[in-house]
Formats: sequence, structure tokens, C-alpha cells
Amino acid sequence: MSAINLNARVLNNNAEASAAPARALPPRRPAADLQALAEQGSAELAQAAAANGREATAAEVVAWVARNFSADSVAVACSMADAVLPEIVSQQLPGVDVLFLDTGYHFAETYETRDAVAAALPVTVVDVLPVTTVPEQDAQHGAELFARDPNACCAMRKVEPLQRSLGGYELWFTGVRRDESPTRANTPLVTWDERNGLVKVNPVAAWSYDELMDYATDHHVPVNVLLSQGYPSIGCAPCTQPVAAGADPRSGRWATLEKTECGLHQ
Repeated sequence: MSAINLNARVLNNNAEASAAPARALPPRRPAADLQALAEQGSAELAQAAAANGREATAAEVVAWVARNFSADSVAVACSMADAVLPEIVSQQLPGVDVLFLDTGYHFAETYETRDAVAAALPVTVVDVLPVTTVPEQDAQHGAELFARDPNACCAMRKVEPLQRSLGGYELWFTGVRRDESPTRANTPLVTWDERNGLVKVNPVAAWSYDELMDYATDHHVPVNVLLSQGYPSIGCAPCTQPVAAGADPRSGRWATLEKTECGLHQ
């Protein structure tokens, strides 16, 4: 049996935050079998798209996952900008784990959104924590590493914790969308994540930002209030700025640096 990393707090609509690890996960199928499933899923969705004259909807993508994976073998990564993806997934996979990378640098509004998601949806929110606290990182590497070496900071506070946490799962969902930036323009619906060794599914890849917000409004989904204050993409507070109207949604991330991705989806 594998388990989510022990440096995690669990939040759901029946429990307060605790220091206990998240639940044990079922045994994983071999990586070769999972990779074959990813290829099969991509092919099935492509065939359906050709037959229907349109790409699969987010609900149809999640339905494929629900037919081939159990709820306790998959996880949803959520930045807590909004809860659209957890809401869509939980309709067909109730109780699913929602992984929140608690870097220690988030806006207060982001933590408020996390708590709202845990209270409103049939999911288990798991705070995924770095090995070191912010003060410990400052002591080891100097204060404000994010300003001097943002790649190293993201690696320690985002990439490594996520990789550690994904180890027990067979599949993870992300909210990556093609319209977010040129680097995400070719995002597939289903793919094999070679680096993390599991299936990666992007149900809302084809959605626009307006479609995302319309869904949130129509389905009364929790949304981070910063989205209405000029932050279409929300990361750590020191590295996120408001975005001008019509600009690349992710242009407010690391705006003064030559950096566009934190490393989770590269």
C-alpha cells in the first residue's frame, strides 16, 4: 500500500485540519499498464471527436476516467483560483482527493477559497507541504529566494512536494487550459506523464477563461475573490501581480523575471 506524503493536512466537509496523513491508497497498477490506458484513452477520445465533430466535453473526459479508475486512485491538483475542476470531477468521482500545494506564500484569499472548497464539495482537500517551512528555507538559502532564484524556490515548494504526493496515485487531473499561455497551447486531454509516472488528464484544456467563470457562476462553485481584482492566474503572493485587460492571463506570474511556468507542467 502507498500513501500520500506524510507532510499533509487533510480537510473535508466533515473534518477540521489535522496533522494526520491522508488515507492510504489502493495498490497501483504497473506503470506499463497505466501508460497503455493513457494511450487508449487518448485514442478513444480522438475517435469520439472525429465521430461527433467536436472534442470531448470535460464531463465526457471525466466519465472515461471513472470507467477505468477508482476515486481513491486519482487526485485533482487545484491552485484554489476556483473550484470548477474539483466540482466537475467530484460529480462522477465523489470523495476524490484534491491536492493543494501549500507553499507558505499564498494570499489569504487563496486559503479562504481552499476552506470554502472543503466545505462545499464532496472532496477531500489535502494540503501538500514542502519539506522545509519558509523560515527554515530562509535560514538555509537566504531570505526571499523567490526573488533571487525562483526556479529553485518553485522546485522546493511546489515541484518536489507534488511529485512526492503523486507517487501513490494512478492518475491526476489538472486545470491547465490552452488559452492560458503559448506554452500551454497544445495541452492534450489525456496523456502519459513520464516525469511523474502516472496518467495526466486535463478536462478543461479547451475551455476559455470566460467559459470557466460562466460555469462557476451557473453551478455556484467557490471562486477566489482575487479573480475579480485583476488576477486571472493566481500563484504565490510575492510572485503574482494583477494583469492588464487583454494581456496573457499568466503574464502576472513572475512578471519581472524570465519565467513563465513553475515547473509542474513542463
